Amino acid sequence: MTISIPRGFRYIRSYFPAWNATKEERMNFAKCSDSETELSVFTNGTVSSKENPSSNLPDFEEEKTNSRIDKNKITEWEAGWNITNAIQGMFIVSFPYAVLQGGYWALFSILFVAYICCHTGKILVDCLYEENTYGTRVRVRSSYVDIANHVLGSRFGGKIVNCAQLIELLMTCILYVLLCGDLLTGIFPDSPVDLSSWIMISTVFLLPCAFLQSLKSVSFLSFWCSMAHMVINVIIIIYCLTRASTWKFDEVQIKINIWTFPISLGIVVFSYTSQIFVPTLEGNLVNQAKFNCMMHWTHIAAAVFKTLFAYIGFVTWGMDTLEVITNNLSSPAFKVSVNTFLVIKALLSYPLPYFAAADLMEATFFRGKPVTVFPVCVDNDHKLKVWAVALRLALVIFTMLLAIFIPHFSILMGLIGSFTGTMLSLIWPCYFHLYIKWKELKWYSKFVDICIIIMGVFVGGIGIYYSGRALINALNGIPEVHSRPLGLLYSELVLLNEPFVCNCDKTSAVESSLMISGSSCETGYCRTRTDRSPYSFNRFI
Repeated sequence: MTISIPRGFRYIRSYFPAWNATKEERMNFAKCSDSETELSVFTNGTVSSKENPSSNLPDFEEEKTNSRIDKNKITEWEAGWNITNAIQGMFIVSFPYAVLQGGYWALFSILFVAYICCHTGKILVDCLYEENTYGTRVRVRSSYVDIANHVLGSRFGGKIVNCAQLIELLMTCILYVLLCGDLLTGIFPDSPVDLSSWIMISTVFLLPCAFLQSLKSVSFLSFWCSMAHMVINVIIIIYCLTRASTWKFDEVQIKINIWTFPISLGIVVFSYTSQIFVPTLEGNLVNQAKFNCMMHWTHIAAAVFKTLFAYIGFVTWGMDTLEVITNNLSSPAFKVSVNTFLVIKALLSYPLPYFAAADLMEATFFRGKPVTVFPVCVDNDHKLKVWAVALRLALVIFTMLLAIFIPHFSILMGLIGSFTGTMLSLIWPCYFHLYIKWKELKWYSKFVDICIIIMGVFVGGIGIYYSGRALINALNGIPEVHSRPLGLLYSELVLLNEPFVCNCDKTSAVESSLMISGSSCETGYCRTRTDRSPYSFNRFI
């Protein structure tokens, strides 16, 4: 029998104590028997050497596999950048307008909804764990789909949640591409390049996303997305501070407009949705014990910053605050600068939902026979196969084509997203938590979950109603008509980079599609575009 030199060296070396070993280990006293190993597996939730496929590999192959797994793990800071990417989306430019509709109640809702969405994210992760007979928490489920299979049944439960997640992620990707095209059209209004061409140009910069294989790389892009977000807000806040002498504190109202505020509440709720990414992020953490802390500081930071931004933005322009705060910037240079960084932010926001969608599709359809019909997407070195890269590139192009060719896609997204977003972020986490942890929960925890479910039904119903009405009007060729009180500035209805069209023909001419007119509409009825603007619907991105 021959023994190779490296393996023989390790064999002889195993009889000598390690330099950093304890006294018991040097005496070979700490070796575990098979029964002790199985007990450790049962209490700690780790896989024993008998059940671990990598244990049959040579030692150097096992070390290589473990190092690769550890390399793909992310820290709580990297997970936090991904959560920040999800909850600091493009919605923030509409928050000052929400204060116009709801006053101090809108500011309170920004703080309150942050708590709710942080809570639903944590209870969703709590559903992944069960306590064993020794009282130790063990991760018995690995994904949102596993939770749905346990609660709703393996026949339909997982498929329903899988479908909802995939629709939500892909539509988010499509809207980012569409938003890039809209913003670039506004930045270069005199360019011969049309919207579809700008969308194609934007997609070129998104093609490298097909090569993403780890959350660590996505976290790096999410970090720079957050930096672009901060630059946008700093530019707007600095502009507001230059007008601090004219701030209109007395125009922040205590009363609430019950007809318009629910729409603003829907915008606030959907701006905090990150639950779809939470199970994957928690499972890839180096230290999973820090997950709750990460959720706390990301949502607290987002709530404080959004509240300050909404308040400062509103008191700067008061009742003249527009639906998108960038339209209030009187300087074209400021507006172009903000729109440029919005394009950068949209491009850097795309990888997170794209990676989640690709990973979900691989886990569902590409696990190899006999589990699935299609083979796995990676080779023995855990590198993407050529055909897998081609499929990922096709997915990027698919999002581009839908953004170009589907008419009224943004309204359709508002309709579908009002259902899938509400279910995934509010209703299902609370329902699953009540089902799995009912015997362990205190009465007040059950009450909170039930209230969040009721709130989810309310917010989702509002979104479905208004988006459905807008879609029916768009399909029938009826322009969206906004009714406003007499004398209200009709510039309030103007969307990003959009010209004014008023039905009464009694307003002054518009100076430019990038300038804001201060004229008043005498009838209070104004028409705006309904087909392509990402800001004209109650849900986008």
